[in-house]
Amino acid sequence: MTHATEIPEIDRLRRRSGGKVVAGVCGGIADHLGVDVFRVRVVFVVLSALAGAGVAAYGLLWFFCPTGTDVEPAAPRERRQAHGLLVLGMIVLVANAFVASSAPASSLLALIVVLGGAALVWREVDVTGLSSRSGVLTWLRLAAGAFLVIGGLIVLVAAPDAALAGMNPTLLAVFGTLAGVVLLTIPLWMRMWRTLNAERAARIRNQEREEIASHLHDSVLQTLALIQKRAAQPDVVAQLARRQERELRQWLFGDQARRNESLAAAVAAVSAEVEDAYGLEIETVTVGDVTPEELRDEKVAQSLQALVASAREAVVNAAKHSGAEKVDVYCEVDEEHVEVFVRDRGVGFDVDDIDDDRQGISKSIRARMERAGGSARITSAPGRGTNVALRLPRTLSGGASSILDPDQQRAQLHRQPEHDQRQPDRHQRGLEQT
Repeated sequence: MTHATEIPEIDRLRRRSGGKVVAGVCGGIADHLGVDVFRVRVVFVVLSALAGAGVAAYGLLWFFCPTGTDVEPAAPRERRQAHGLLVLGMIVLVANAFVASSAPASSLLALIVVLGGAALVWREVDVTGLSSRSGVLTWLRLAAGAFLVIGGLIVLVAAPDAALAGMNPTLLAVFGTLAGVVLLTIPLWMRMWRTLNAERAARIRNQEREEIASHLHDSVLQTLALIQKRAAQPDVVAQLARRQERELRQWLFGDQARRNESLAAAVAAVSAEVEDAYGLEIETVTVGDVTPEELRDEKVAQSLQALVASAREAVVNAAKHSGAEKVDVYCEVDEEHVEVFVRDRGVGFDVDDIDDDRQGISKSIRARMERAGGSARITSAPGRGTNVALRLPRTLSGGASSILDPDQQRAQLHRQPEHDQRQPDRHQRGLEQT
């Protein structure tokens, strides 16, 4: 029986919305790290002197971090500090550009104008979203930003002393046009990308809800309708409820492996068949499973089939003769052995008094396990229930797990007889821990 593990929600970095000064990046980082926002802004100003690294980092975070849900505006003192640091950062950037670059002053100034205009356009788009309710002032700011971008690009590509003045005029015109379009439309593309991701996530959630609703209608609701009709038959109601519980657990937590592809699935399927046929509760717990490589080996598959068939016979015997209302089945696969334990707390019997004609124990369980190279241990006493322990050796060969040949299995069994004495206790501990 497989248990699901909850995946913790990732604490994503988000920009401030109501408390932003420019784009809310520094505020979002401060909120995410739990530090003072003034210190974060100082760090960006210092990074701006390193070839504009602070400006580039701020722009990338602006593009890729979604806005938060805060609505409280920034305090006037915080806003004044931010504006002062912004001016200081621009001065540091300009000074660093003049010192570190040999480009003409006009080109550097034009580049700064382009970046300033682009920032103005991006901020307006980020704040207003260009909805139908955008005011005249918003459109004026957008026009001013676009004018700064276009004017700065014209200076960059057309000035006589510009760094790009030696290029082909046609290529310069194409380059300037593409650069302007990209700078002015980046916010729109980013908003569209985020909208598409949000719509995709919503569509996936809606599909999952529809799938859950369909499954609940086809299984749980139908079972509830049957229970209402059979309300006067408590045994039938209990069987229906138990069957629905098993199916729902498998759908929620279990993998949909078929019984011929998984030992754990085969044991669970056998328990479910006997439970449906005899109307008692069978609690099945599986720990580990065999590898696909083992199941593709014919001899290994036959040995495992014998193990599953012996386990089924043990469960059927418990259902038919124990008189217990519940049977526990515990299957464990480790690096050395494959074991199945079947326990009931029924009437029990004296193992020494078993008649030779009791084919269910002598032939269907013990002899079958011996032919597969395994062993079967049965412990019982009148009034104290019955424990059936089935064991099939397993070894690591060449780096891959595999079942031993029957002759090797019997030899290993004879070398480790003390293991069988510990099987009932392991069964008990496994059930209690699970």
